[in-house]
Amino acid sequence: MNCNGTHYRAVVIGASAGGLAAVEKVLSQLKASFCLPILLVQHISPHTQSYLATHFEDKCALTVKEADDKEPIKRGYFYIAPPNYHLLVEYDGCVALSIDPPVNFSRPSIDVLFESAADYFGKELIGIVLTGANSDGALGLKKIKEHGGLTVVQTIETSEAQAMPAAAIQTGCVDHILSLEVIGDFLNEICEC
Repeated sequence: MNCNGTHYRAVVIGASAGGLAAVEKVLSQLKASFCLPILLVQHISPHTQSYLATHFEDKCALTVKEADDKEPIKRGYFYIAPPNYHLLVEYDGCVALSIDPPVNFSRPSIDVLFESAADYFGKELIGIVLTGANSDGALGLKKIKEHGGLTVVQTIETSEAQAMPAAAIQTGCVDHILSLEVIGDFLNEICEC
């Protein structure tokens, strides 16, 4: 897929406190023709039943599902990390679930997803850090940038919780700092499907 001269193959999104509304806003802005796969880590309690796929399934045209271990990543799908599992991208382009120890006090961890996705997709990856109350995602976003990928962070002013976007911005590896209201449109502009 050619996106304004750059070939992107996937989007990874990390969100924590305030993330449900933020992710919903981004998804609602995507064109019906948007077909890049999106992988999401949203911090939620490890002891809760997953409700995220149900919550997001009518918010976009993508096929929304909780990720299953070893399934291939397909265009047109929105994969969500299940509660209490790290979500990773494996060397063969499949998703993997892991019960390795929490990272940044989180399982799933945004850094774990971003770093494994950067290893597989390289410069063909878009990483987005949204609202959140810790620093998870900052190191993963830095790795995406080091591999030539595109990095986006929600503005602190439009974030319900500011710590996560602030930590990502402090890495100095952010290509675009965008208000929540324009992130979906930005993805539409750079990724014509």
